[in-house]
Amino acid sequence: MLTTPSLKPLGEYLDVIRRERGPEYAIPNFDPCDGGSDARVLFLLEAPGPKAVVSSFVSRNNPDPTARNLCELLSGAGIARRDTLIWNIVPWYVGDGQGRIRPVNPADIRAALPYLDGLLKRLPNLMRIVLVGLKAQSAAKSIRALTPVPFFATPHPSGQVFNVRPDKRAEAEDTVREIALLLNAPESD
Repeated sequence: MLTTPSLKPLGEYLDVIRRERGPEYAIPNFDPCDGGSDARVLFLLEAPGPKAVVSSFVSRNNPDPTARNLCELLSGAGIARRDTLIWNIVPWYVGDGQGRIRPVNPADIRAALPYLDGLLKRLPNLMRIVLVGLKAQSAAKSIRALTPVPFFATPHPSGQVFNVRPDKRAEAEDTVREIALLLNAPESD
């Protein structure tokens, strides 16, 4: 599935990033069940977690609370997978190899922004960007300099956030419902 027409250019781009960053950077693949280069909404999280590294995919189907919550949010809002692409503001794993991940820092984001720019240029149907969590949202000004595509901000769907702050889950649900309405609105002439 990684060689389908909508995924192949993104896979080739990941190969470029992997060559530039080197083998010590674990950069998971895009989920082949999502929209690939045909996606209309890009969900940008913080960085791949350990489960994404193990599965080798950034996917809402990974066996972790963030993926499960994101999957529930998107399916609950009726957003079709073919309309989405999930990636991270820092596309490589920032953990220690022992399953412990650290938060991304401003230097990580600065190093990753050129790769986000390259990704955005490969998404011709992009209508919205969703900055998922505070780390992705911290790059809003830099992202605005890369693209005129409008964006939303939503809380991170981690278990830590959603279990402790039910209001954040409700806020995320409201945001993805709004996105679903935009995606499903009839086009005007």
